[in-house]
Amino acid sequence: MKSTKFILGLLFIAILFNCESDVQTGNFSNEVGFDVTGFPGDATFPGDVYNGIEENAFVEVSAEPVSTFSIDADGASYANVRRFIQQDNIMPPKNAVRTEELINYFELDYNYTDTGHPIALNGEVSQCPWNASNKLIRIGIKGKPIPEQELPFSNFVFLIDVSGSMGSEDKLELLKGGFRDFVNELGVDDRVAIVTYAGSSDVILESTSGDNKSKIKDAIDALGSGGSTAGAEGIITAYEIAQENFIEGGNNRIIVGTDGDFNVGPSSQDELISLIEEKRDFGIFLTVIGVGRGNLNDASLEQIANNGNGTYEYVDNIEQLKKVFIYGFNKFYTVAKDVKVQVEFDNDLVQAYRLIGYENRILAQEDFEDDTEDAGEIGSDQNITALYEIVPKGNVDFRSVPTFSIDFRYKLPDSNTSTPLNLPIFDEGNSFAQSSDFMKFTAGVASYSMLIRDSQYKGNSNYDDVIEWIDNVNLNDEHNFKAEFSSLVKATKDF
Repeated sequence: MKSTKFILGLLFIAILFNCESDVQTGNFSNEVGFDVTGFPGDATFPGDVYNGIEENAFVEVSAEPVSTFSIDADGASYANVRRFIQQDNIMPPKNAVRTEELINYFELDYNYTDTGHPIALNGEVSQCPWNASNKLIRIGIKGKPIPEQELPFSNFVFLIDVSGSMGSEDKLELLKGGFRDFVNELGVDDRVAIVTYAGSSDVILESTSGDNKSKIKDAIDALGSGGSTAGAEGIITAYEIAQENFIEGGNNRIIVGTDGDFNVGPSSQDELISLIEEKRDFGIFLTVIGVGRGNLNDASLEQIANNGNGTYEYVDNIEQLKKVFIYGFNKFYTVAKDVKVQVEFDNDLVQAYRLIGYENRILAQEDFEDDTEDAGEIGSDQNITALYEIVPKGNVDFRSVPTFSIDFRYKLPDSNTSTPLNLPIFDEGNSFAQSSDFMKFTAGVASYSMLIRDSQYKGNSNYDDVIEWIDNVNLNDEHNFKAEFSSLVKATKDF
């Protein structure tokens, strides 16, 4: 009983401290929420904050034939879910599970065909593996690869949280190793500045040439933690430094490393989003890297990235650190921004549809052609996948016309005007077994996500099927992340 009261007390304190964020549990499309509970065992880390997610429902095509959303290139949710299961031996809170981020964590080697655009498109239709009466649609996007010798010169600003909450080994010390590895990837014409923040922000290293790696690494090694967290002040200072050293036609990016525990100055989610929205039009991109547990403000970190021309990653171990800073170095170079997807379904072929994931990236139909409306970014050689489950009408002529037509809009990194693209997709009547390995693997990840969320839409999903689907594909797995996922599914099955 005492233990229960203690946990409830901690939860109550966590709620009180987050009231200033004006967040309430509920539908994310209307308001943001937070989650400090979830499945049994989640009270182990009662200070973690997650936005509420209400899964997308099936939509009748007769009422709303067009579906519009922004892409999401984040991978944070998968790494965080893995940490809960592998390191903490507990199931993650439901609201920590963002299906699109689990899917997009993995590189899939989509083909890039140079058509004069910085993105290439692909898609397919097959039977839905967890509901045989329905079908599954896969939409794939590939970012243009940039050869190393052609990468633009970069102006990086490292914005590193050195407040007292960052003192544990899985936070600042882990980040320092990542930033050191990142420095090794820099060219002589790249530049790096380092800004830190605790009770206030400080410029630890003025913008320095990538040719002087030892000086940059010495500044990183000297970092220590202590004090409160003036995150907004650090963000302002980092953008000032990035603007002062702006490279026209280059790659200008701030890389933030933090647990998101902002507690001095503007700190609510709405205030931080407003601040970031003011800065994103400067042509400066953003990478947000979250660390730690117990006071991880996943809610704010994800929204800062979403609203700041950025991406959000979570680092929980050394291998993930390498994935973000080394293996995925190309993702620090944006090839297309404000990428939007609009799918129009044929009312004669499709009765209803459900977008799987992307709950906080839904756009209004009129936002699609509105170039002032922010959307997601895609990096060099990066892939993005979206899945729809559809209820077909059983029309015998389904092969004769496209099941759906996908419209895309994107902007070049230095442009304010979007460019349209279109991809019609035909249903060839394929069973799930006849679908591509891309479909099998991404469907397996989506099914796993619905299982750990205990989704009402999981149908006949089960861990054994997921393992079979992902273990019987022939996809490149240079760094063994897909093999690790198979182990993760097997470990989750044993819970």
